[in-house]
Amino acid sequence: MTESQRADQLPLPGGNFRLFITRLSYQGLMSLGMLENPVTGTKAVILENARMIIDDLLMLKDKTSGNLDPDEYEHVDKLIGDLERAYAQIEEAAAQ
Repeated sequence: MTESQRADQLPLPGGNFRLFITRLSYQGLMSLGMLENPVTGTKAVILENARMIIDDLLMLKDKTSGNLDPDEYEHVDKLIGDLERAYAQIEEAAAQ
């Protein structure tokens, strides 16, 4: 990056599976109210959105089965597990 370039002028990275699923997991964390939405500056729990993200990650894991290297598979599996545990805790707290 040159001194005259701003961060918003640089190309965004793409084509990296780990980065892609990490970005999806951030959406899940925002939907669980665990991260602030950078656009609104607020936190909100939207369980339907969180469930959709988890389901999308599960679908990706299933559809890419056999095509991921062990590190990628472990990464997606961990992200799904983390999101599912957080979802269950928030759902349980809401039910009480």
